[in-house]
Amino acid sequence: MANHAPLNNVDHKNLRVVTTRGAAYGDAVMSALTFPAEFRDLQACYPIVFAQDGNGSYDALALLGFEQGENLFLGPNGWDAPAIPLTVERQPFMIGRGDELSVHIDLDSPRVRDGGIEGEALFLTYGGTSEYLERISSVLRTIHDGLAASRAFVAALVELELIESFVLDVELDDGSQNRLAGFYTINEDRLAQLSADQLASLHAKGYLQAIYMAVASLAQFRALIQRKNRANAGRR
Repeated sequence: MANHAPLNNVDHKNLRVVTTRGAAYGDAVMSALTFPAEFRDLQACYPIVFAQDGNGSYDALALLGFEQGENLFLGPNGWDAPAIPLTVERQPFMIGRGDELSVHIDLDSPRVRDGGIEGEALFLTYGGTSEYLERISSVLRTIHDGLAASRAFVAALVELELIESFVLDVELDDGSQNRLAGFYTINEDRLAQLSADQLASLHAKGYLQAIYMAVASLAQFRALIQRKNRANAGRR
């Protein structure tokens, strides 16, 4: 159960946050929410797909595994990829909304320590913010701005009928048949049919590069399948 609280240097002066990556800290997740400004960094590591958000729109996701609770990028030495989605990195912090944006923390997160030497300090001895907390504040602002911009990006994709559902059937090395369904991707045929004016409009809005990054990211399914095969072999 989450226990969110506005972060301050009086009540939380001794808090520290463990930044190690692992299932015990809540990192065993199948996907991570992302946004177009992050696609360039993530496309070299993860397939980027879309999922319906329940309101008739779509969220962009970096896929980390093939089933709920599976993160194939978690290993004995932590996170096995050079780029970590910002929505993962920001844990256990979130943006608090009021008259102005503020940093909140989940006090019940397994990452949070009250005192001791484990983890990153949030505040300096005399109350100033640590470099780590400054980084987190920047990450939260980037996420806030990125997710807001993502809504317009997705609306443009929908308007041009560029989002299509897909199914991925995979036979693993152990002979098992597996199907990934319920996600969406860019319709490359439809993309190729766009007019020069439509492409110019997407480029002017800064969307075209993100579209191509999402398309390119699908090549990472091969690497994700290899990770799944290695994970299965390790269990035998």
